[in-house]
Parts: sequence; structure tokens; C-alpha cells
Amino acid sequence: MSRHFDIGLETLAGRAVAASVDAGAPARGTFYIETFGCQMNDHDTEKVAGLLLSRGYRQADSPAAASFLLYNTCSIREKAAQKVFSRLGEYREQPDSGRMIGVIGCLAQQEGEDIFARSPWVGLVCGSASYHKLPELLARVEAGERRVTGLESDTDETFETELTRRDNPLRAYLTIIEGCDKACSYCVVPFTRGPERSRTSEAVLEEARQLAGLGYTEIQLLGQTVNSYCDPGPRGLRFSQLLREVAEIPGVRRLRFTTSHPREFTPDIVAAIDAHPAICEHVHLPVQSGSTRVLEEMQRGYTRQEYLEKVAILRAAQREISITTDLIVGFPGESEADFEATLTLMDEVRFDAVFAFKYSPRPNTPSLRMADAIPEEEKSRRLAVLLEKQRQIQTARHETFLGRTFEVLVSGKARQEKQWAGNTSGYRLLNFTSPLPDLLGQYIQVRVTGAGANSLTGEQVI
Repeated sequence: MSRHFDIGLETLAGRAVAASVDAGAPARGTFYIETFGCQMNDHDTEKVAGLLLSRGYRQADSPAAASFLLYNTCSIREKAAQKVFSRLGEYREQPDSGRMIGVIGCLAQQEGEDIFARSPWVGLVCGSASYHKLPELLARVEAGERRVTGLESDTDETFETELTRRDNPLRAYLTIIEGCDKACSYCVVPFTRGPERSRTSEAVLEEARQLAGLGYTEIQLLGQTVNSYCDPGPRGLRFSQLLREVAEIPGVRRLRFTTSHPREFTPDIVAAIDAHPAICEHVHLPVQSGSTRVLEEMQRGYTRQEYLEKVAILRAAQREISITTDLIVGFPGESEADFEATLTLMDEVRFDAVFAFKYSPRPNTPSLRMADAIPEEEKSRRLAVLLEKQRQIQTARHETFLGRTFEVLVSGKARQEKQWAGNTSGYRLLNFTSPLPDLLGQYIQVRVTGAGANSLTGEQVI
């Protein structure tokens, strides 16, 4: 992928991945992958690209030049699925050029063979649990099969590859657990990603050492519920123990992890963050709602008070840990009082950032059968109110950092001369000025001179 750094936050949806082919591999078909979704989708694309490259496939520079066009898809929310089908619709009126179009990932698992009926020009549908079979599935397409599927989900396997194409020059993703055993009533992930499967700590640590050896100083551990990690190897490490051991690998300067589930967020994780400066002081802890009644309907497995107890553990840490979260508005039956409970929770916790969404019904989820659907216009109103409250909270939070100095990993350059951007260890975006050239990838000290709702501004400390 030709990565463009910009001063704003990175967009995760609809990105194409570029790769280089091993010169010694036998030439096969060419592929092009476009990714829709989260970090898990991004990293899956890196692994899929590496798998295909290792089998002799080549990366095309554009969709038009590819013999295999793959869409790596997300299905968490309806809007993401709509984007994929909209992209597929672009090929409706095009004459047959011999190009094979494949849908892979969560939407593929969710919709299955129905994708063929909706988009007859699609030739491959493959869920994430079947990625390890992609080379043989593509070979079947090359052999002339018209509709090929890989839709198994009940598996104990994790998707590991000998070669993973890394597209972020600064941060390396590392999956430690796949799938989900939770039963949230609105969530399609257990159906699309399969059951929880943890990698052995030996495999995770070996990959982390390889990444550090390649020069990656920031590693992000990934999992649908990353803190549910349970080492299937002989050492039987807990998640907090794995954090500590990865943080101690020479060359690892920053270690992040996402996404944590509140039900399994325990004090030993905070103790690990306090004990190891390399473990970033940032926890993404989705709450989804501030109403215990709604949380029960969502089948989240905790109450409002229990969530606040987790927050209290974080606030009591020696280090200043930033807390971000996910919130859903308009869940079926959410009353005005329930929504107000979410707003008061925001006031109480003072999140550093919120990712908020309108509830959207997903296939194969219990919430589909729930009554009292909230009108779309009311969902939009509640979302706007919530986002405005969070804007005020973030602005006030950021103003407390004026005059302080933070270490920043420089990840972007603005069009204006001497303007740069990066993130603190707490994952706050900091735009700053510096007279020095070529700062990309460096860790520098920046003093905060200004605060806005979405970012800080500052100047390099020379």
C-alpha cells in the first residue's frame, strides 16, 4: 500500500494494500486487496497478502491490473456492509474482463452464498476462519470453478503465516487471540469470527522478537477481546503476564493492546502497565451503555457500577492512563432515562475519546427479535447530543495538558512547512512545529501549547 501520512487521524475504511513479490517465487496470478473495517481487518489483509505472496502470487498496482480483486470486509455495522455492496455494484455494468472478484472476511461469513445471488459476478466467498485455505480456493477458481466458498467457523485454528506483509512503517500489529465467546445480543462477531482461539505464548513472543528485530518499536496486540487471552501452551500465561514479557523484549519501546472486555479487565493488567513504561498508558474499554437495564438487554455481563469499579482501578494507577470507549445509542427499548444514564456516565468517567454509533440490527443476533425499535431520527438526535457532550469533555480534558511535555512518535507531516503530527503514549494526537527535517518515525519531546476537542498542538522541545 502506498501509505500517505497526513496531519489528521488515520482512516481505516476502504484502503488498498500493496505488496512486493519474492523474486524467487513462481509467477502466478496477480491480486489486489481493498480493506473495510478495523485493525483486525487491516492485519488480516497484511497476513492474506503475505500468504499469497509466499505462494507466488503477485501484487497488482491497481484493481484494473489484477486478475484477483479481493474485498476484505467488516460486518459489525450495517453501514460497513453497505459500502462493500456499493463497491461490488460498480462491476454490474462492466463487461466480463476475466477478472475474479472475491469477498473475504466478516461480511463473507455473515452473508455466505447469498452474496452470489446478490452479486452474481463474485466468484469467491471466504470467511476469516478459512483464510489459511485461500491459496487452494484461488487455485480452484483458476481451474475454472465458478463459485467457490470457504465458510467454516467452528475451528480451533488461528491464522498464522510465515510471511506477513507489513503496511504500517511504524507500528506492527500482532494477533494473540481470534474469535469471541461472548454473547452480546447485538454483535455478529461470534458468528463471523468463530470461537475464541488463543495463540501460544511461545508463538506470540517469537513473532514479537522478530518484529523488534526488523526495527518495529511499537507493537499492538490484537484480539476481539484481547484480555480474554488464555495461553494454550505449557506455560499457561495470563494476559497480564504476556504483556510483561512482550514489554521486556529488547527494541520494544511501545506496546499497545485492543480491544479489552470490561468483564475480564482485572487489576493485574493495570499493575503491568504501572510496572513497565513500554506498555502504553491507554486502555480502550467499551462500555456501550451507561444504563444497567440496557447492559442486561445487551448481555454484556456487567452492570454500570461494575464498569465504574474497573474505571476506579484505572484511575488509581500510578501512571495517568487514558481511557477510551465505544457507545451505542438507540438500542431497542432504550428509554430517555436510559440515554440520560449514558450521558451521566460520560460525566463521571470523563473519557479521553468516545467512538459512538447508532444501533444497527445485524443478522444472526438476538437483538433482531427485540421490540421497541428506536426511530432513526431519534437515534440521530441522541448521537448528536452524545457527541457534543464528548466534544466538551475532550476539550476540557485537553486543556489540562497545556504546558506539559510529552514524548511523541512522529507519524505524519502536514502540508505546511515545519508542521508534524504524532501520538503520545496515551494515544492523544499532537500536532506540533519543529525546525528539524525528517522526523518521521522518531520519538521526540513536545510541549503542549494549545488544546482543541480532537487534538493537542505544541512545539518540539529542542
